Amino acid sequence: MTDYKTLNYDEVSVGDKLPPQDIDITTGLIVSTALATRDYEPVHHDKAVAQATGLPDVFMNILTSQSFMTRFTTDWSGPEAVVKSLDIRLGAPNVPGMVMTVTGEVKAKDDDAGIIDIEVVGENNIWGMHMQGTVQLALPKGA
Repeated sequence: MTDYKTLNYDEVSVGDKLPPQDIDITTGLIVSTALATRDYEPVHHDKAVAQATGLPDVFMNILTSQSFMTRFTTDWSGPEAVVKSLDIRLGAPNVPGMVMTVTGEVKAKDDDAGIIDIEVVGENNIWGMHMQGTVQLALPKGA
């Protein structure tokens, strides 16, 4: 078992960059996460329906994008970080065969509340920006 360390608020600075993460977009990922989030819209699991909308295949739902954005920041910050808010804007769809690279940067700190704002962007390797937004995390203070 691995011991996970939570970042201390004082260890984080505005301008810190999070290590990028690549996510392979597969049909299984898209279908399973849509079903897991109870999103039964056919465009997320029926290729013919998705193609009728003009896309080449099924595409990722927003709840999956939100979960990847959140997980990206909490994997970096550690298990004691608390997600305070999430603001997301979607762009180009993610379809099977793409790779989405998620990047992030600390943009602000609130010393009184112990909250940091992390700007997160997820870009796929074909159409570009899939998601962008801000995740606010509360981190523990003190050593």
